[in-house]
Amino acid sequence: MKKLLVYTLIIVFIPFIIVMIFDVDKKEEIALNYVSNKIIRVKRENSGDIEYLPLEEYIVGVLAGEMPIYFEKEAFKAQAVAARSYALKRIEFGKESDYDVVDSIMNQVYLDNNYLKDAWKEEYITNINKLREAVNETENEILEYDGEVIDALFFSTSNGYTEDAFLVFNIDLPYLQSVKSSWDEKTSSAFRSSITFNLTDFYDKLGLDYNEELDVKILRRSSTNRVLSLSINGVEMTAKKLYDKLKLKSTDFSIKQDGNIVIFNMVGYGHGVGMSQYGAEGMAEEGYTYSDILKHYYTGTNLKKL
Repeated sequence: MKKLLVYTLIIVFIPFIIVMIFDVDKKEEIALNYVSNKIIRVKRENSGDIEYLPLEEYIVGVLAGEMPIYFEKEAFKAQAVAARSYALKRIEFGKESDYDVVDSIMNQVYLDNNYLKDAWKEEYITNINKLREAVNETENEILEYDGEVIDALFFSTSNGYTEDAFLVFNIDLPYLQSVKSSWDEKTSSAFRSSITFNLTDFYDKLGLDYNEELDVKILRRSSTNRVLSLSINGVEMTAKKLYDKLKLKSTDFSIKQDGNIVIFNMVGYGHGVGMSQYGAEGMAEEGYTYSDILKHYYTGTNLKKL
């Protein structure tokens, strides 16, 4: 009788264990939900080729390129809506051009499936499914303000606040105003950073005459503590010029000289306008939904289905 019981247990549980062990191999890529889709023309920066992609497939590649895969799903969903809105605005702007977006930080970072399969290897299906779920669960959703799709700018890490679009890009948009973003310091390793320059390189990059003594005066900061204008050895310039020429992470910076070295200490990462991605992650970790995140960072906007 005992032998019969043992044999029965073996017959029942061994197939179950085998199925459990090999179940990972049965995972399949989930499909995107769209039936018809807008096409976006993506210029590949390295090759110069222009690819015609269904918008929803493009958004999956943007999620892969713009956010770490460990982010919460609600943060990915917020990014999907923002990226889709941004892409539609670029399509609107690009009617007279050969392409709508570039696949780099010039617009939105886009990574194709071949790249992701090589990068993620055995984790590819798990990771791509996570992103496709975020896109499917926000299918065709965009943000609008006053009946029009918004220019949904976003960036990596705030310094505790986002910035008014007017102060950065000289365009006054009511949905791109400064808001508090208190989550970034906890979630982002890039919240504080520093960079150094050889004094000669520093002057060369800015087109200034060499001087052993560096005299820096901060002339104006915004209410969010980002530098707006400054003078270097008597020459006035915008902080954006330094941000662009020196490839700084943020315009919330301080500068000091140590002999032949110029040291920048910075808070935040990116231009500061729109949604902070690490702020979105912090909100998601605290249980906020993607619609909560979007309403926080894009003032007065509404979610809408295309």
